[in-house]
Amino acid sequence: MSGAGEKSRILALLRQELLDLRQEGLDYLGPRPLRPPREQAQPERRATGGKPASAVRAAGSGGWRPRVPPLEMPPLEGDAQVKGQRLEEIRHDLGDCRRCELCERRQTIVFGEGNPDAPVVFVGEGPGADEDRSGRPFVGRAGELLSKMIASVGWRREDVYICNIVKCRPPGNRDPKLEEVAMCQPFLERQIEAIAPLAIVALGKPAISTLMGRPIPITKLRGQWQEWRGYPVMPTFHPAYLLRNYTREARQAVWDDLKAARARVEEAGR
Repeated sequence: MSGAGEKSRILALLRQELLDLRQEGLDYLGPRPLRPPREQAQPERRATGGKPASAVRAAGSGGWRPRVPPLEMPPLEGDAQVKGQRLEEIRHDLGDCRRCELCERRQTIVFGEGNPDAPVVFVGEGPGADEDRSGRPFVGRAGELLSKMIASVGWRREDVYICNIVKCRPPGNRDPKLEEVAMCQPFLERQIEAIAPLAIVALGKPAISTLMGRPIPITKLRGQWQEWRGYPVMPTFHPAYLLRNYTREARQAVWDDLKAARARVEEAGR
């Protein structure tokens, strides 16, 4: 094929690609690159021994990474877009919540964050001081540890969804009262059902007790699969507990629990 013919073929392909993108709702391409810069993609390649993420995932349990969507796909479409819209509706319904006394001292409602199409949802207890200031769940010392826990089994924080059983900080970081949990629980349940994860990780006694509907010592159920409305639930220690009891045995227990959660997700093909 001549140079002119090859150029015409490439231009035709580009024109068709732009038409497809417009049909999908993209009507502007600015100077920002569609693909992440090379320097941002390198850490993941280094972390997987120089292999593409998809190749590591196919190799089995060592170093799982989610597949990267094709370049032509918008960041949210299909089920993910619908789930994101449902989460936005739930947040809208929550509004400037005044349903219990936690609203009196809070600075910010901490709704939750992460991938609307997450394969796993992490459920904690409630916001702390750092979370109350930022409006984001798990950003203090316990949050830093949770991010490391998530990374230890090959996930990234942005791959999962993180929320709490109550959306406002209890004064002095006390345990939430039953009536406070009761006011927030419908929103938590709607969040989980909107995401429809393949597994739930309950962090600590308040989280697993709320999902199971009865007080349960975390040491009694930790590491044993439970079920909430058909969703498999893995109870494990809260990161704050690990900060207080940073023993090899406790860290190993949590790692084993998260590996079990990842294995459950991989068995389902995600």
